[in-house]
Amino acid sequence: MRETSNAVSHLVALRRALAYVVDNRVTLIRRLPVTAVVAAVVIPLVGCDTGPSFWFHKRASACPRPQAAQGVSGQFNQQQQEIRALRQGGFHGDFFAQLELARRYEGQRAVDKNLEDQVEAAVWYAMALSNAGGYSPIAAYERRGQNGGGALSRFDDCRAFERHAAYGALDRLLSRMSTEEREKVRNRVIYILSTQGADGYRVLARMHDGFFGPFGEPSDNLQAVEAYGTPKRSGAAAALDLFRRNDVDAYLYNYLAVQTGDVSAYVMLKDFERSSPQRASYGGFVETKAKRWIPPYEFYPPDSPDSGVPHSDESDPSGDAKEAALARLPELPFVHIGEALAYLRVIPAPILDERLLSLNAAQTFQAMIGRPITGRLTGIEKVRAMQYAATNGSSKAQLVLAVMYSEGVGVPRDYARAYHWYEEAERQGSPEAKYAMSTFFSLGLQGVADQDRAKAVVYQLDGALAGFKPSVWRLQQLLSQVSRPPRAAGDRGQPDGQRPYIERDYR
Repeated sequence: MRETSNAVSHLVALRRALAYVVDNRVTLIRRLPVTAVVAAVVIPLVGCDTGPSFWFHKRASACPRPQAAQGVSGQFNQQQQEIRALRQGGFHGDFFAQLELARRYEGQRAVDKNLEDQVEAAVWYAMALSNAGGYSPIAAYERRGQNGGGALSRFDDCRAFERHAAYGALDRLLSRMSTEEREKVRNRVIYILSTQGADGYRVLARMHDGFFGPFGEPSDNLQAVEAYGTPKRSGAAAALDLFRRNDVDAYLYNYLAVQTGDVSAYVMLKDFERSSPQRASYGGFVETKAKRWIPPYEFYPPDSPDSGVPHSDESDPSGDAKEAALARLPELPFVHIGEALAYLRVIPAPILDERLLSLNAAQTFQAMIGRPITGRLTGIEKVRAMQYAATNGSSKAQLVLAVMYSEGVGVPRDYARAYHWYEEAERQGSPEAKYAMSTFFSLGLQGVADQDRAKAVVYQLDGALAGFKPSVWRLQQLLSQVSRPPRAAGDRGQPDGQRPYIERDYR
């Protein structure tokens, strides 16, 4: 009887509701547009925990954005500070900072139109997609489905939505780019990840490994699966094509991760070798290639965007090797830094002493590379002066930078980079570098066999470097790591594309 009476009461209430709707249908129809507008404005503001998507257990909405810096305005200085803070987060693996940078450079807001840079926007969308912080499970407190499977949290869901949107945005940007612009995107992503040490190299290895998703995520990741598309739904073809899958590059980046001394990288490399007999056979070739590998850039491309906000390099200079190298920077006579600043037209003429560097000149250079404008150059900024001059074509800076890498002064010792800058200086016509390079080629792969010839190279460099010279032992180490077979005399006049060894062999 009780159940019957409840059913009757529910039926009566339903009839009353229907009668109200019929009687007031004109008023309700008039109010419907207003209700829709209010819902469209309010619902996106409530984040990924509430709203209609929550009611229907879909929750496909963006994650709440991190709080913006205080005093946000369209003023240039404020904008520059915000971008630099976001780049710091982006270089250090902050998923949301990477997404925000991509949106800023895409010019989604009116106040960011001056920042619009499609290449840079694509770089940070790609970095966000490769970031494990965007797809690794955070929490799993609610089970769904009839069998209780698919443990996901609301935060996991909104990050999934962010990645889905990032795939679409990256594909849209890349599809409008030229081959050269796509190459810029690829090289910048490789550079940023290479500054993150073993973690970054492992991500690069996964991005080239066919057993993972397009950006190193698990192969069954929903956003990765969606990116491939279906016969009824287009995927993200341009985004999928950014990094081509191949076992050699996957092996190379795993090997480079091991060279950092990371134990887990060694385990990953062994797993990679055991996954296929063919992969294991690449060992000798990859080891040789790794000794010659250098990142695509010396430091983040020092472009001068129309916005006036430079693309600052916010890679972390910490770490035992880097700190030890910076501690040795006083061994580099300041005259070389002064010559680099003069080459960059920061100062009118080279200076011998740091105390002669004016406050305005120091601030000018700091603004050029997007560093805090303090008026006093830090150790890393002095290194950047040498790198900036070298990348802009100063043969003297290239020669000095080569010695810095071979000695581990200011920068961690890296024989591949040392060799690269010796060769760049030779191409610029440096007689000292030309003499050294000719000796390198004549000595071949076995290192230094003739001590007198090695000393001759040191003396030749000493005459140009004002007391900043490599030791014979360091030169031996450099040659044994990256020296090349002899070049025939006729090769010197050949164009780059026909030379037996050019810069692209490093990569």
